[in-house]
Amino acid sequence: MANNTADHPPGNSVAEVDHEVDFGCTTMQLRELMELRSGEAVNKIAECYGDVQGICRRLNTSPIEGLSGNPADLEKRHAAFGKNFIPPKKPKTFLQLVWEALQDVTLIILEVAAIISLGLSFYHPQGEGNDSCGQASGGVEDEGEAQAGWIEGAAILFSVIIVVLVTAFNDWSKEKQFRGLQSRIEQEQKFTVIRKGQVIQIPVAEIVVGDIAQIKYGDLLPADGILIQGNDLKIDESSLTGESDQVRKSLEKDPMLLSGTHVMEGSGRMVVSAVGLNSQTGIIFTLLGAGGEDEEKKVKKAKTQDGIALEIQPLKSEEGVESEEKEEKEEKEKKKVNVTKKEKSVLQSKLTRLAVQIGKAGLIMSAMTVIILILYFVIQTFGIEGREWTAECTPIYIQYFVKFLIIGVTVLVVAVPEGLPLAVTISLAYSVKKMMKDNNLVRHLDACETMGNATAICSDKTGTLTMNRMTVVQAYIGDTHYKSIPEPEAINPETLELLVNSISINSAYTTKILPSEKEGGLPRPVGNKTECALLGLVLDLKRDYQPIRDEVPEENLYKVYTFNSARKSMSTVLKNTSGPGFRMYSKGASEIVLRKCSYILDASGQSRVFKAKDRDEMVRKVIEPMACDGLRTICVAMRDFTTEPDWDNEADILNDLTCICVVGIEDPVRPEVPDAISKCQRAGITVRMVTGDNINTARAIATKCGILLPGEDFICLEGKDFNQQIRNDKGEVEQERLDKVWPKLRVLARSSPTDKHTLVKGIIDSTVGETRQVVAVTGDGTNDGPALKKADVGFAMGIAGTDVAKEASDIILTDDNFTSIVKAVMWGRNVYDSISKFLQFQLTVNVVAVIVAFTGACITQDSPLKAVQMLWVNLIMDTLASLALATEPPTEALLLRRPYGRDKPLISRTMMKNILGHAVYQLIITFTLLFAGEKLFKIDSGRNAPLHSLPSEHYTIIFNVFVMMQLFNEINARKIHGERNVFEGIYRNPIFCSVVLGTFALQIVIVQFGGKPFSCTALTIDQWLWCIFIGVGELLWGQFISAIPTHHLKFLKEAGHGIPKEDIAQEQLTEGADAIDLAEMEMRRGQILWFRGLNRIQTQMDVVYTFQTGQTAVPGALRRQPSVVSQHNDAKTVSSPTHVGISSSSLSANSAAAAGPPAPASSSTTGN
Repeated sequence: MANNTADHPPGNSVAEVDHEVDFGCTTMQLRELMELRSGEAVNKIAECYGDVQGICRRLNTSPIEGLSGNPADLEKRHAAFGKNFIPPKKPKTFLQLVWEALQDVTLIILEVAAIISLGLSFYHPQGEGNDSCGQASGGVEDEGEAQAGWIEGAAILFSVIIVVLVTAFNDWSKEKQFRGLQSRIEQEQKFTVIRKGQVIQIPVAEIVVGDIAQIKYGDLLPADGILIQGNDLKIDESSLTGESDQVRKSLEKDPMLLSGTHVMEGSGRMVVSAVGLNSQTGIIFTLLGAGGEDEEKKVKKAKTQDGIALEIQPLKSEEGVESEEKEEKEEKEKKKVNVTKKEKSVLQSKLTRLAVQIGKAGLIMSAMTVIILILYFVIQTFGIEGREWTAECTPIYIQYFVKFLIIGVTVLVVAVPEGLPLAVTISLAYSVKKMMKDNNLVRHLDACETMGNATAICSDKTGTLTMNRMTVVQAYIGDTHYKSIPEPEAINPETLELLVNSISINSAYTTKILPSEKEGGLPRPVGNKTECALLGLVLDLKRDYQPIRDEVPEENLYKVYTFNSARKSMSTVLKNTSGPGFRMYSKGASEIVLRKCSYILDASGQSRVFKAKDRDEMVRKVIEPMACDGLRTICVAMRDFTTEPDWDNEADILNDLTCICVVGIEDPVRPEVPDAISKCQRAGITVRMVTGDNINTARAIATKCGILLPGEDFICLEGKDFNQQIRNDKGEVEQERLDKVWPKLRVLARSSPTDKHTLVKGIIDSTVGETRQVVAVTGDGTNDGPALKKADVGFAMGIAGTDVAKEASDIILTDDNFTSIVKAVMWGRNVYDSISKFLQFQLTVNVVAVIVAFTGACITQDSPLKAVQMLWVNLIMDTLASLALATEPPTEALLLRRPYGRDKPLISRTMMKNILGHAVYQLIITFTLLFAGEKLFKIDSGRNAPLHSLPSEHYTIIFNVFVMMQLFNEINARKIHGERNVFEGIYRNPIFCSVVLGTFALQIVIVQFGGKPFSCTALTIDQWLWCIFIGVGELLWGQFISAIPTHHLKFLKEAGHGIPKEDIAQEQLTEGADAIDLAEMEMRRGQILWFRGLNRIQTQMDVVYTFQTGQTAVPGALRRQPSVVSQHNDAKTVSSPTHVGISSSSLSANSAAAAGPPAPASSSTTGN
């Protein structure tokens, strides 16, 4: 069955349409075949093709050798059957992003006010000069309305345009950056295929129909295929069919393998039958892609009917759609494993609550400003002056009211920290980019800052704490315990033969030891590292495993029981060639396999009876000493069958074994790990080791790492003891029991993935201790998925991790190293601190600007800071300050404090002291200048200036001083824990320096040349020096404030709390329900005009979405896994890929019912 592609000359002369003629079946035939399941599919294959080999013949491929890899042949296959690529949705255009930014409510109000103001400025009614209309005191129209009344309206519009462009550009650049990152990840995704008889890894996009792909435990299938040969293969098809049970695949019963499904057990080979848009995932994707626009309309309609301000919903963007689908899929999977939905990230929930509070305060202040201004004007004009409202005066009065509205809106604009989402965005995006260099590939953005709050890390042992370079260093063979590898002559030849055959055959054939790439380097292990260690032992015994594998190819293996976490062993059955009967080789965890041994080979190679007392003695004399040296112990055994047993009865099969040998495998601790763990402990993070290894091995490694410290009252438990202590008589986990165990638990050995999930869930749900725990988990296996999903932050291993683990994770460690987790903690804390720095600065500006605008407007009927000036302050203080303060690089000092935890407020008492302290200084200065500035500077007063007057020096100085104070306070804001030296490390942040200097330069330009649009007039050099001097006073005042001990200021309130403990009970959600956030409840009560500003954390960058969906660990370009869109009303289940969404679980719970009916799907796409 050699590859006969040579018989087909490259079909350059053949028209593209006819490429399918070169092959014995068409794309449509293969598509129809792949839509069948189990028995139907087997019958169809038998009827049309004879068998799977027949399909291979028609596709001109060899089941053993694979394709030739000839470029002309590959090109022909691309032309006939398509490429393994699903085109991504188009990114939003810049104009779409501009339109989205324009939806911001505060900006809309400003635009309306500005347009009305513009319209009225060109309208000169007859009664304009009429004294009978009254001249309300105050410079409400001190812009020189007659000549340049349009300037203010135009300037506001111009400022709005700048704000919108800045926001849109930021969105656009972030999307571009993350799409780039995503495509880079896709290119790195590879899959194992056989070409020219060689097993090679190729990028998933290069897989073609006819390729022979090798599949193994943990893979995510990149294309549809038909099984050629399989060992104990079980597939999780829930992502396509919604069935949570694993489906057993075999040639006789169900050989159909579908793209996007997970290999949960076993291994095998398949011939690829459909790729890209022709695969099952691709078909569903195209189906739903067509109905996308209608769905969008439905959802929008549903939202409006729901009675919630549309602002509160994340926009239904393309990536939003993907994220919704992803969440649907996650919800489905969570139902399966009874995991409740992750709640909002720590920072997000605090920010949401804080933003709601600030928004309310801003609304109240701006409403009061407008009401007071109008009342003052009405009482003054119609009460005191006793004028009457006449028709000719109406336009003039309306002009006044528009001015009042503009002032009110300006107060609102300044009160709302619009730069907050921008700061969060910039900080996270900057961190994610830098974390890539620290071997952290962040898939879900919020995981980045959540990691800074982590209080516990549950880590795997192998590969994370250890080097995952396993070598056999001790062995017990033929009644002798060898402390180093024995010479082959020392072992009985028959025993040696059995041992070498057992190891060579009873291991995945994909596991190999390749020669070093560099001369004199170490050999390169490929595949499972434990199996590599055993193959290394074969080589050390001066034997070779390859000839044995060549003699017994994989097709000849009669039955394989692959390794899984329940068995903790692997067995392979061979049919005897010389006579009847079967031989089974087994290997696995020593205490588990030894329990099933009834015999053992002695020094002469004869088997003798192995009783329970012999086993206990062996455990005491051999296994425990090995484990105490930190070695992993593996037992190699065998069994002969004379007649064929019932292979499905595993308990009987894996029994009465004969022990060949026990080996001790060393996996040295990574040299940098002990230091990293001590850093974690200093930083207030508890590190726990959760491993499947023997308890003695785990304890030895934990002591070497520093997880267990001498003299400390910590406990190590095995999985079964752990379960006994936490479960009641009915076998249910009780939180109270768990709360007694976990605080002191440091090592959990011989644990199953369920134990890991139980521990993580128990720690997260626990309410003991001062703060709620934030838990990070590392995992590499397919079964770690539930624990990785449940954790606040899931770390998957980039090298050893399976695709399933990567998909469930939030961050991928590209070097599998524990020290990278410590770097993630540092970056996370830095993000949190950056946001706090920005808030400290922003809120000072807000407090001062609002009070100045409010009191100024009430006393002088005009805000000392004009609308355009306010917008400039808002722009520089929001956009530029968020850029400056959100890009501070992290320092080791961040690891010297304890984590903030879930409950600690975002704005600490020290920060509140700084905010109020600086606000006092700025208010004193501003009001002194407002009411006495003309005397101090010997200039004309700008207060109560007559109409049509030019901008005054007086008000220009107030504006300039205000900006100078903000600039110098920005330097103060770099420190939030009361440090004295605010300049420390400033040179390490060039962005900060350039922003401060750039803002200063722009301020000079605005004041000197801004003129009427900015209500400024040029200042003299003396006046400039005074302005700068008052600004520098901020730095000195900052030193004075930091000298005041915070603990004396008990009256200061903290703000931006997490969710209080008493509300946790409400959060324990039912399966599939949405996370409850109290801030969201408040929002539902309405009144939050501006909320979409904050909601840009979700919608502003499509990053979170891109990462939630785009970077799932799907090999290569075929990154869209299918998922089941389970409608809230469960009327119908429709299969769909994760890039198209119907109902969003991110919508608030009460809009669930309105998510619209399911999209129609043809019967071919519903799982049958």
